[in-house]
Amino acid sequence: MSGGREAVRMTPGEIDTMLGENLKVQVASVGPDGAPHLTTLFYAMIEDRIAFWTYGRSQKIRNLERDDRVSALVEDGVDYFELRGVSITGRAEIVRDRERILEIGSTVATRMVGAGSFDELGDLGRQTVEKQATKRVAVVIHPEQVASWDHRKMV
Repeated sequence: MSGGREAVRMTPGEIDTMLGENLKVQVASVGPDGAPHLTTLFYAMIEDRIAFWTYGRSQKIRNLERDDRVSALVEDGVDYFELRGVSITGRAEIVRDRERILEIGSTVATRMVGAGSFDELGDLGRQTVEKQATKRVAVVIHPEQVASWDHRKMV
C-alpha cells in the first residue's frame, strides 16, 4: 500500500525522535461518570515510556486509581502538511516510591526549563523539585497500542 495511513506512519526511530523533541503530552483518563478526562502535562521519556508527575490528589490520579486505562497524545505542527503525532493507548502505572517520583520529577523539571542536567537547576530549583516530590506521584504509561502520523511525508 503506497498511500493512506501507511504513507504517513512514522518508523520506530521517528517516533522516538518526536517523543524526545516535545515537552507536553495530552493525557486522557476515564472520569467517574465514564466521560474522558483530558489534561496536558509536561513529560519525560523514562525507559522508552512517557512518564510525568502530578499531585497525588488530582482528578487524573483518582481516575487512574479506579481504572488504569489511559490515552496519550503528543502532537505538533500548525499547517496540515506539518502535522505529526503519536497516539498511545495503554495502562498507567502509578508510582508512589519517593525516590522514583524524585527521579521522574527531576527529569521532567530539567526538560521543562531546558537544562542539561538536574544540577543545572541550581539550589533553588533542586529544592523546589524535592519539596514538590512530597506532594506528588508519578505515572508511567505502558503502551498497548501506538499510532503515528507525519503529514510532512505527503509533500
